[in-house]
Amino acid sequence: MRWFVAILGAAFVALHAVPSGAQAVCGERAKIMASLGKNYSEQTVAMGLTSAGAIIEVLTSAEGSWSILLTYPAGPTCMVAAGEKWEAMPLPVAGELS
Repeated sequence: MRWFVAILGAAFVALHAVPSGAQAVCGERAKIMASLGKNYSEQTVAMGLTSAGAIIEVLTSAEGSWSILLTYPAGPTCMVAAGEKWEAMPLPVAGELS
């Protein structure tokens, strides 16, 4: 559960790290997913549901590229952040303190 909270925390930071005036890239989810798969070999590794009903997804590749997508309930999918050098953290063992 902590890894999920950490990913959502990173997504929150990424969502608020977009410079003022910058715009997210939005479009049809299928087209964005196909493009990320073809051009960067990225695949979904985590997802969650926001309190507003949107789906947030984290995509990564073996090469370390990553993207965060937000799909709105009645609207488009938007890439809200992307970068390099993604590092997955090991899941903690139940009952262990981190």
